[in-house]
Amino acid sequence: MQEQNSTIDYNLGHEVKSTAGAALRKLFRFMKEEQRSLLIAFFVMMVNAGITMLTPWFIGYIVDHFIMQKQYGPLLQYSGVLLGLYMVWAGTEYLQAKLMGGVGQRLLYALRNEVFNKLQQLPVAFFNQNRSGDLISRINNDTDTVNQFFSQSLMRFMDNIFSMVGVAVFVLSINWKLGGASLIPAVFILLFVLLINPWVKKKNAVSLKANGNLSADIQEGLHNFKTIIAFNRRDYFREKFATVNEENYKTAVTAGIANNLFTPVFGFFSNSAQLIVLALGIYYILEGSFTLGLLISFISYVQLFYQPLRELAALWAGFQTAMAAWNRIAVILSLRSNLPVIESAAASVTARGPVMTFKNVSFRYPDGKKVLHHINFEMQTGKTYALVGPTGGGKSTTAALIARLYDPTEGVVLLNGRDIRSYTAEERTKEIGFILQEPFLFSGSLRDNIVYGNPQLHALTDDQLLKAVTDSGLADLLQRFDAGLLTPLGAADTVSLGQKQLIAFIRAVLCAPKIMILDEATANIDTVTEKLLDDALKKLPATTTLIVIAHRLNTIENADEIFFVNEGEIVPAGTLEHAMDLLLNQKLAS
Repeated sequence: MQEQNSTIDYNLGHEVKSTAGAALRKLFRFMKEEQRSLLIAFFVMMVNAGITMLTPWFIGYIVDHFIMQKQYGPLLQYSGVLLGLYMVWAGTEYLQAKLMGGVGQRLLYALRNEVFNKLQQLPVAFFNQNRSGDLISRINNDTDTVNQFFSQSLMRFMDNIFSMVGVAVFVLSINWKLGGASLIPAVFILLFVLLINPWVKKKNAVSLKANGNLSADIQEGLHNFKTIIAFNRRDYFREKFATVNEENYKTAVTAGIANNLFTPVFGFFSNSAQLIVLALGIYYILEGSFTLGLLISFISYVQLFYQPLRELAALWAGFQTAMAAWNRIAVILSLRSNLPVIESAAASVTARGPVMTFKNVSFRYPDGKKVLHHINFEMQTGKTYALVGPTGGGKSTTAALIARLYDPTEGVVLLNGRDIRSYTAEERTKEIGFILQEPFLFSGSLRDNIVYGNPQLHALTDDQLLKAVTDSGLADLLQRFDAGLLTPLGAADTVSLGQKQLIAFIRAVLCAPKIMILDEATANIDTVTEKLLDDALKKLPATTTLIVIAHRLNTIENADEIFFVNEGEIVPAGTLEHAMDLLLNQKLAS
């Protein structure tokens, strides 16, 4: 049988980089809703650039016709016109900044929403292969880098290019010889940019990746700081942080050098162009073929041509950084879940029929060996099943396949006689409850956490919810929390691991799923509380199928059937004594 797509490699360290053009096309498609604002900003930019190009010629005209001729009346009038042009220019600058600032902030908001929503759609395999600190860096830092470019640099970037083209046309039309000579240094700048641009882009990408690694290491160290303190390994944390921090420092310095290399080169050629214009201009004046006003205009135009080039040096560095950041964002947005919902003929199950079926199921993690090998078994409605076996034998992987956290690489898993892949996420979570070995709680109240994932409970008042908890036999568990449903669950240290498991248990039982999976769900609670949990489980509907993964004998002794899971094989173990014999023989053999 052909392998399914569950082994897709989601490692972002293997991401494929796109060219700047392809990246921009994807980004502009993402900005369709901002077309109107961008068009208005572009029109304002053209007005701004038109005034910028007109004023040097206007100044030259004033010098030749009024200052040199000592006509002070018209000089004052034209100076007033010039002042008016500068005021309009200032107004367009402000309007441009306001428009693009709004575009940038809306882009940042939309980008972060889009990336976060995409992450919500990706499977568990994605998060197993990528560090959360790096993902946070992409959502926070990289999106802000793109925003900074769009809100502050993009229109300035286009404005400068538009002005340079306009200036080039002006100087060539005034005097093509002097204009051509003044533009020669620009050819060398263009060649320099084409040669060095790939290297600059690469260095920026490496710097952003190092910054993501730094965020990941900080997040990982702070998350596990209790363990670090318990083993007195602050030195290890310091050394590891120092290593990634030094790597981030080196890559940032290299990227900074690469980005700033444009500025002195652009400045050198800009100054060279002004020297060329000054020398040739004086020569043409002495010949009588040029005027002082035109020379002043030409020098202003050369400054207007090369000053944007100097600014483009800094903007180009920002553009490269933004494109590297966008590549890191785009690779997430391009990902697709390897757990698609497929079409399948509906199937019903009898009251005591198989609720869960594995047919020739095999599974391997990406870049890993097979964990399960051609597994076949059935689980009947309303029975209790226990999965026992050594650590790493495949128990939790089997449970993950039952809950469709993964798809098998071979074979098929049937829920109620129907391919589990044909269930939507909403349908599947109504059918299957999962209490994890390490439950996760959200900041908020106890009520917020126990109604999570259960839309029917959201609409209940506190009294109605309390009644639902009592009817489910969970009132004694709720009394373990001083403020009841209003107990705040904020900082991680305020709730023990055992209490977290109690809350996760209440949340799962209130959903009343047809299949309840308990993955070491009682590992961190005392025997008295475990007895309360057992009593609550007994109040579940008779049609609820329990699947228990545990090491405690009293947890599995009442199971209707026990499966022994080891080295990718699942075999019926019969009685508890037989299961223990298998486990003991396996340990002796190892």
